[in-house]
Amino acid sequence: MSTFRSIKGTFDVLPYGSRSEGVQSVSSASWVAAESVIRRVLNKFDFDEIRTPIIEPAELIARGIGEHTDIVTKEMFAFSRGDDNYVLRPEITAPVIRAVLQHSMQQTREVHRLFYMGPCFRAERPQKGRYRQFQQFGCEIIGSLSPAADADVILTMLAVYDAFGLSGYRLRVNSLGNPDSRKTYSDALRTYFASHKSTLSEASRNRLNENPLRLLDTKIEQERALLVSAPRIADFLDDADREHFEEVTQYLDDRGVSYEIDPMLVRGLDYYTRTAFELEIDTLGAQNALAGGGRYDLLARELGSKTAVPAVGFAAGFERLLLALEAAGTGLNTLAKPDVYVISLGPAAGQFCFGLVQDARAAGLRVSFDVQGRSMKAQMRDANKRGAGFVVIVGDNELASGSGVIKNMAGGEEFTVLFHQIVPKLKELTDVPTTS
Repeated sequence: MSTFRSIKGTFDVLPYGSRSEGVQSVSSASWVAAESVIRRVLNKFDFDEIRTPIIEPAELIARGIGEHTDIVTKEMFAFSRGDDNYVLRPEITAPVIRAVLQHSMQQTREVHRLFYMGPCFRAERPQKGRYRQFQQFGCEIIGSLSPAADADVILTMLAVYDAFGLSGYRLRVNSLGNPDSRKTYSDALRTYFASHKSTLSEASRNRLNENPLRLLDTKIEQERALLVSAPRIADFLDDADREHFEEVTQYLDDRGVSYEIDPMLVRGLDYYTRTAFELEIDTLGAQNALAGGGRYDLLARELGSKTAVPAVGFAAGFERLLLALEAAGTGLNTLAKPDVYVISLGPAAGQFCFGLVQDARAAGLRVSFDVQGRSMKAQMRDANKRGAGFVVIVGDNELASGSGVIKNMAGGEEFTVLFHQIVPKLKELTDVPTTS
């Protein structure tokens, strides 16, 4: 009988790291460490965490992201139960807005600064940087029309990657205008590409009918050549759009942020208006996007709100961050290490040490111990392999004397300590704060 394997496009995060599905996954402790860095930055920027279910109504995602996007038409994990249709969430912005509306959060505070971190699912072809289950993190400022909110989200995004010491990334920005200017621009694109329709791929011909802006994101070389002479969105923005975008870039200029205004930049989801941005790094190869986002003032209306709820945010792939760190040679390699490894020699000592282990854990120490009845040499080897800072040794002689031996694994110093003083001494040596 063959053994089961993880589903293609997914991978396990093991305590010591692994390589599967072509992915070099760091240890689970490194994931936690990286998540802690992200949380620390987002907390510093005054964002509060929100957690939404991984299953959502199918209609929510279709209306929120756009019925003609690749995500909705090709990439959703969808299923039904009775008359209800569900999806595994492919992104988290629409669920966040759903939660804001469902719980009438605008009545408690005018502006919400929210962040999230959790798994998402897309049924796309697995490749480096693209997985069927992936971890997404991001933040949203909900309730503000101000260009300062756009700039603050961009600065928050950059601060996350700076906190990891990552460099060499490139920030692209653009304005997609308001719905009226976008419609006028879309009509101009349709007119322009109509005479080139025979040279377009089938997917691009469909996009021309459904959402011409997505043609700007084509990867086909002959179609990219056509974009050189295509109309530019900047020529279709109204005065309010231009003023908004100029204020956003002025905030970035004032902070010394390097960026490129890219008229070809569009986001893959239909809910964006005005500001759009993307962070890229070449070390990721063809799939070079680290993070991206923009403003989506009309999404709440699409999800049933009677009034528009202005909002701006960014989203990023956690795995892409790890790949970029690995490519930069600064990948995380954190392993969880016990503060103390308790070595017992003999059944009586094992019985005593079991209680000692629990007491030390209750005092705040991370403690490991042998559960196989191995020799002292084998236990010492295991403690060393695990990277324990200290070992406690208890055998028949120690039981008779009422004292154990504490050994510093780094310096080799040994202390003989009365049993009732072992835990306080370990806390002193490891500098573990007193628990309440």
